[in-house]
Amino acid sequence: MLRRSNGEQTYLLFMMRGKVKMGTVSWPRIIQGGMGVAISGWQLARAVSRKGQLGVVSGTSLNVVFAQRLQQGDAGGHLRRALEHFPVPSVGEDILHEHFNLRRASGRKALRGVQAFTLDASDDLIKLTVAANFCEVYLAKEGHDGIVGINLLEKVQLPNLASLYGAMLADVDYVLMGAGIPREIPGVLDKLARHEVATLKLHVEGAASDEDIRITLDPRRIFGEQLPALRRPKFLAIVSSDVLAQVLVQKATGRIDGLIIESAIAGGHNAPPRGQMKLSESGQPIYGPRDSANIDKIKTLGLPFWLAGDCASPEQLSAALALCAAGIQVGTDFAFCAESGLDKDLRNRTLEELANREVEVFTDPLASPTGFPFKVVQLSGTLSDAAVYEERPRLCQLGFLRQAYKKSDGRIGYRCPGEPIGAYIRKGGKLEDTVGRKCLCNALMANVGLAQEQSSGYIEKALVTAGDSLKRLKHYFKNGTRVYTASDVIEYLLSSPALALA
Repeated sequence: MLRRSNGEQTYLLFMMRGKVKMGTVSWPRIIQGGMGVAISGWQLARAVSRKGQLGVVSGTSLNVVFAQRLQQGDAGGHLRRALEHFPVPSVGEDILHEHFNLRRASGRKALRGVQAFTLDASDDLIKLTVAANFCEVYLAKEGHDGIVGINLLEKVQLPNLASLYGAMLADVDYVLMGAGIPREIPGVLDKLARHEVATLKLHVEGAASDEDIRITLDPRRIFGEQLPALRRPKFLAIVSSDVLAQVLVQKATGRIDGLIIESAIAGGHNAPPRGQMKLSESGQPIYGPRDSANIDKIKTLGLPFWLAGDCASPEQLSAALALCAAGIQVGTDFAFCAESGLDKDLRNRTLEELANREVEVFTDPLASPTGFPFKVVQLSGTLSDAAVYEERPRLCQLGFLRQAYKKSDGRIGYRCPGEPIGAYIRKGGKLEDTVGRKCLCNALMANVGLAQEQSSGYIEKALVTAGDSLKRLKHYFKNGTRVYTASDVIEYLLSSPALALA
């Protein structure tokens, strides 16, 4: 039992196998990373949750994933089963009429697209997004009493209100958000728990500093008055520095329940280095001491915190606990386990190559349209291959990473440096911003077996992401097999005798 003091706040930290208790609240030792698109699906989150840890679904692009899986026939009937429990039955009926088995019934080769989000998104798009997030969380929580969270990106602003509300209708336990400064989210959770009108400021390039352009969700207008009582989930902010953590705690619109401190060696998007970005000889961003969070300063905030980024070992979990962290967040180990949403062929190819040679993870400073560095597994046949990248016709079909901008006539437009170069420049974008950009929306859909088909017949290629810990997955390879489960990951992480303290 350790006692730690923080000014006026004192708490007791009790360490138990699998859980950490601070005061009267039990926190998970292991948070499964919320990896999008659909890598962290309900199957993975449920498997982790049933083992007593925090299973997390990804809400990124979930409306598209949901609609297209319905169009393909909803294998196993899981989405239809979840829709039967949606609190407004007519919404589920309309969605099934619009999407279920569409591909087979129409004889279409390509899946029907879903309208891209804009500031004035249609009620149908909002209903689809709310229902998609409801079903994902419902299925993750089905059949057990464990805890489940949802991960969203601050950078993908437009769907977030609908995504949060859908998850809350399914009684999600935690909301995790990073890739920006999500200071308004705590207040949004308070409002949505009461079914009140919630708003988020939209970041619009070219807007005046005093302009307050807002995304709005009015649950009662869209879904009626007969809505269930909701519980406000705990909110965990994902940050890369103690400075950002302090800003959030001071300026958030509501309660922050904890922090996930993510380093630059985690998978997916990484925070850019502080100051002007400099690249190594291999072309990767150079991170220095200023880019590491000061844990002593994090402690002074008096919030539970988890460490993330190459923390996936019993020794690193023990080290995190010794620093008074509540535990660790782990992504890569779960991304390649059997319950992950990653396409089986991609998973098998990556693990097979890993067993036979070193597989490079390259921190690409250009790949993501967001401008954030993005970790890319160097795998043949994917967009990490320069020849494959050059063959792809530039196209923006899904639009989740589009940036809102102010047009000369005052209206709001949307552009993405990954879209056709001519279109981007006509919208006021800069040519240099298009160099090396990859269409992450389409690539990440391909990662989970939902490769989009362009009108030309081109089938979108995948782009696999992982953290620097990918090379250490070999310890799961046993008895000639490369297959391992979420349970194997958790048992390994909790395997140190030092973690068995009660």
